[in-house]
Amino acid sequence: MSAESPISALWPNPVTRPMDDAALTALYGRPDRPHLRMNFVTSVDGAVSVDGYSAGLSGEPDKRVFGLLRMLCDALLVAAGTLRHEGYRAVRLTERRRAWRREHGLSEYPTLVVVSGALDLDPAQAAFADAPVRPVVLTRAGATAPPGLTEVADVVRCGDDRVDLAAGLAELRRRGLDQVLCEGGPQLFGALTAADLVDEVCLTVAPLLAGAGPGRITAGGPSEVRHLPLRHVLAAGGVLMLRYARD
Repeated sequence: MSAESPISALWPNPVTRPMDDAALTALYGRPDRPHLRMNFVTSVDGAVSVDGYSAGLSGEPDKRVFGLLRMLCDALLVAAGTLRHEGYRAVRLTERRRAWRREHGLSEYPTLVVVSGALDLDPAQAAFADAPVRPVVLTRAGATAPPGLTEVADVVRCGDDRVDLAAGLAELRRRGLDQVLCEGGPQLFGALTAADLVDEVCLTVAPLLAGAGPGRITAGGPSEVRHLPLRHVLAAGGVLMLRYARD
């Protein structure tokens, strides 16, 4: 934990002293039912990136919660475009976080799950080639896998014209991957929202104005408005970390 930006709780139960990882882990937790959690960082004016990348919005407090959420999940879900653009590497955890998972009966690492309608993926990317757990790729029936992809990942076909996300999540749960953490991107967030599959949104608000230009955290066609109650508000310096979840 950084001494410069300790995390404290503002609401609903204020805690002014710095929260350690055990307190944060208990606060976010692992629901006792299948659960899809979204995690995004945004500027005050809603931008999903600075200079094209989310890293420009993220600081130490956000990265700390980011790591804890990865520790808590069974599967890490990401769109192929985000995987490529953000340069995802293999999903690895510190020894301390691997030990926590072992103590709680989990595999040492979460499973990377990539959503790709076109299978425009590079099997040599470290996210696949160096993965400690064989990744899963959710795609549609007619997509052609590039050479080598099936050697480094399980390719699951769900849906004909597009990836059927509900069927994909059902397949993950059949594999015992009940707790799913999604890191985007915006098109995937929009599609999951439209399909009413989002149970929780963890949103970090960085104290920045990005101005016009960058996209927002969700994209795609219109969907039904749904109520998502606020569960807690954390703060670290000027950064706010908000958690919204279904009842």
